Amino acid sequence: MTTFEYSGFDGQGRARRGLVEADGAKDARKRLAAEGILAERVQAAGGKARRTAARRKAFGMEARTMFYRELASLLQAGLALVPAMEVILQAPELDRTRAMLAAARDLVREGVPLSGALERATGNGLTAFESAVLAVGEKTGGMGEALTELADFLEEQERLRGKLATTLLYPCVVAGMAVVLGGGVLTFMLPMVQSLFAEAHLEVGGLTAGLLVAGRLLGWLLLGGAAAGAAGVWWVRRRAAGSEAVRVRVDRRLRGLPIVGKGRRDLSSLRFVRVLEFLLKRGVGLVEAVPLAGRASGSAWVAEEAAREAEALRQGKALADVVRGIRPLHPSLAAWVQAGEAGGDLPGLLKNAGNRFQQSWDRLASRGVMGLEIGMTLAVGLCVALIALAVLLPILQINKGFMP
Repeated sequence: MTTFEYSGFDGQGRARRGLVEADGAKDARKRLAAEGILAERVQAAGGKARRTAARRKAFGMEARTMFYRELASLLQAGLALVPAMEVILQAPELDRTRAMLAAARDLVREGVPLSGALERATGNGLTAFESAVLAVGEKTGGMGEALTELADFLEEQERLRGKLATTLLYPCVVAGMAVVLGGGVLTFMLPMVQSLFAEAHLEVGGLTAGLLVAGRLLGWLLLGGAAAGAAGVWWVRRRAAGSEAVRVRVDRRLRGLPIVGKGRRDLSSLRFVRVLEFLLKRGVGLVEAVPLAGRASGSAWVAEEAAREAEALRQGKALADVVRGIRPLHPSLAAWVQAGEAGGDLPGLLKNAGNRFQQSWDRLASRGVMGLEIGMTLAVGLCVALIALAVLLPILQINKGFMP
């Protein structure tokens, strides 16, 4: 049985749309006709969602978190995967993703693993971290625990993203108002001042003249900069989508940035140790666990280094040396691993290391937002002061010229 999306009309002429399970499109139309629905369009569920998931963000972070948590609860309650997904399909909160999840449910029925089914149903819309954690759950038989871990992590990221957005709201509004008002002054008021000076046969000061030139160029510079930035981001993302080497180079470049690089290092280290701890507790061998944890880090550079070091691990290299060889990870992680191996409690030490990286990430994010807010406020104040001087100085000069 395959799930189909349909849209049409019932016997009273009201528009109807939804999902129907059938052996084919023809059978789906027959089933709908038996229910008194004239189907205008019938297509396999998820077909449209696969093409537009990236644009509409239908399977957004909130929907993913809810799906993973509810599925974990049902699996831990003893339901099999397919019946659990069928229960979740009835949730009204997942209405926008119902067709997509129905397509994933059909793939699971056919024997496709959950990670692969979600990848295909969402059009490769899952992050590397999600795919790796789902693969871990399938490999270890602890899908419920893996989904709970995944939902907790996504909730934490969403909380931090909301905190960042709330913190940046005020400075962004102030900066936007400053750009609008400053652009109005540069475009309209200063040219009027210049015309007054021309009538009085006076010359404007250097500051006012410079801002007049800036006013003429401001619009073109903003448009050109926005277009160039958008084109650059599109080009890099397109190149990175088809080349692992490009993703690694981009990741390495980002690691070189002052604040962004440290944040990426702490976040990838946090993900790495969380997944490695989970794998080791589930009994997965180190040779398999290290590359999976590298993929789950969300960093192409870490994933590449972890895959390379896993071969050295296979040849007898100590885990602490392997972790030390994964250069993008936090330098202190190797010491945590070495202490855990020496004390016989490697998962416990990895959990402590993850807590430390979590604290470091939260601290860095808070300080970064605070610094950005202060910097934007100072920049806005400086621009306002320059514009005020450019307007007031010519007026004072005119008054001085007319004084006896």
